[in-house]
Amino acid sequence: MSLAMFFDKGVNSSVSCSLCPHNCKIPAGSRGLCGIRQNIDGQLWAIGYGLVSSLALDPIEKKPLFLFHPGKQVLSAGGYGCNLRCPFCQNSDISLEYQKSLTSARYFSPEQIAGFAQDTAAKGNIGAAYTYNEPLTGYEFIYDCAKLVQKAGLFNILVTNGYISPEPLKMLLPYIDAMNIDLKGFTDSFYQKLGGSLEPVKETIELSYRQCHLEITTLIIPGENDSETEIESLACWLASLDPKIPLHLTRFFPRYKYADRPPASRESVYRLCEIAQKHLGNVFTGNMG
Repeated sequence: MSLAMFFDKGVNSSVSCSLCPHNCKIPAGSRGLCGIRQNIDGQLWAIGYGLVSSLALDPIEKKPLFLFHPGKQVLSAGGYGCNLRCPFCQNSDISLEYQKSLTSARYFSPEQIAGFAQDTAAKGNIGAAYTYNEPLTGYEFIYDCAKLVQKAGLFNILVTNGYISPEPLKMLLPYIDAMNIDLKGFTDSFYQKLGGSLEPVKETIELSYRQCHLEITTLIIPGENDSETEIESLACWLASLDPKIPLHLTRFFPRYKYADRPPASRESVYRLCEIAQKHLGNVFTGNMG
């Protein structure tokens, strides 16, 4: 557990968290929407600091990052919690339904994560990736790890939904070498279903693409975010920033609260890929099954 970095004290021992656009107002004893930041005696604490749900050496392409040191490996660390509520979540056991797991979670210090990254360099590892859940809910741990990994001469990779406020993002970006941002759709109405809004994610992309290597992933969900108009608008907007930004269009498979839905068809993903390729130079399809 670590004292949180971004909060203000309120009345009656309440706190206001400013890490992400939710700006949760948290009474004493309660947690924010992410479930991993708690008001204890009028102070906001990152209660998941150092609690690691998953630790593995992955191909860099799995992040997915196709144009950042392809063929290499990266030490991937996941925590707990998320600040969105996607009904199609691919890792709901650690992002949304994890409370029982916290009591048995493994603790690793930032020094240990950086040490593991160095020790696996001989196996092709190029650094540390913060991934699997929404890593930025555990901002303080990521920040501390990233500084040590960078000091060791290795890369830091962030796989995120991009739902973070500008100030903490700007503080973290100097330590981040590559990001994959999950741009879940391109309408605010779709983001509202997930408990968020589109504009903060667009702002994260705008702030990040000049600071580090950036790739974007959009999961294609039938009847939700798969219209040709929406994907063309998404691709046009990315192209207005830089037409070289890679876009991954991945295929939805039934998960979590959408377990009863059919998967996206291969044909629809390929069709949307062709539309995006009119505007972007690097469009990939993934998870085609």
